[in-house]
Formats: sequence, structure tokens, C-alpha cells
Amino acid sequence: MRNFKQFMLFVMVGSLLSLTSCSSDDDGGGAGSAGSGVLVAKVDGTSYQSLEISSSATVANGGQNLIIIATNSDGKAFAFTIFGYEGVGTYDLDGSVISNVNVASYTETDVDLNNPQNSTTEIWQAPYDNSAVGFLKVSEETDTKVIGTFQFTCKNLNGDQSVKTVTDGSFNLNKQVQ
Repeated sequence: MRNFKQFMLFVMVGSLLSLTSCSSDDDGGGAGSAGSGVLVAKVDGTSYQSLEISSSATVANGGQNLIIIATNSDGKAFAFTIFGYEGVGTYDLDGSVISNVNVASYTETDVDLNNPQNSTTEIWQAPYDNSAVGFLKVSEETDTKVIGTFQFTCKNLNGDQSVKTVTDGSFNLNKQVQ
């Protein structure tokens, strides 16, 4: 009986150590599900995937800014601008920050091929008020890639004032430096 108690104590201590010593959500979070070169997300529950040829992550201004642009052939696009970029970490989309507000947008363009002047573009922006509406997490940055996840809510400020919810966002983008 004594051996059984010692064995159970050993199992419990081992389990406790294994559960507390590792974390699957470091400061930059997990890598997400995006394939190489693309950005994926759900917009109000509808799946979105960008094209590799029109998607990139640019580290600009001496490494202080991160700019992500990702578009697809359906006229839909995402854009992020992160100020005070420092590599792996979490960047809030928070309108209550007084300076260097990180921003995100989701855009839908409907092109009228018969009369291109009748084409329309709607832009949903985040943040749209003085509150935190989401985040972008960079989980890995190499010489050639920027990888991470995101989620946010955004509002069509210049249109119908509708709000869209972006979930399950992840990116695995080719990196450019300017």
C-alpha cells in the first residue's frame, strides 16, 4: 500500500509539473492555421483566404512598424498597421491609446465590369471608438516570414455603420524590409 501511495504521489507531482512548466500561449501565441504565404480568417463566420501573390508583411521605418496587406481575387482585403513593432508579441487594437494607435481594416470591393465607375468599396475599420476591439499576435519572425494570429471587430464608419466580427485569423506571410 505504501508503494502505491508513493507511486500516486509521483504521478500527481509529475502531472502538476508538466502542466505548469509549459505554456502553449507564449506572448506571441500560437502560429494559427494559415498556409505559407497567405492570411486566413472568418468574417462574420464566412471563410476568407488571401492570395500569396498579393499578401505580404512589411517591416518598415527601421523595424518600428509592421504593415500587413492581404487580398484575394474576390475583391476582399485585410490591412494592419502596427506602430512600435518589436517582433514577437501581442499588439492590441485599442482606440483608448492616445498615440500610435494600431489599426486594422477589412475591405470589400465590388467591381462593375460593365461600368467600372459604378464600382463600390466598403471599409470596416478597427478600432472605431475608444475601446479595445481586438489584437494581432506575432508568434514568429524570421528573415523571410512573419507568422501569427488575430481577431477583432470593425465598423463601417463611412457607410452603413455595420459591424463585422473577424475570428480565427492567422497569417504566415512573406516578409519584406523597407
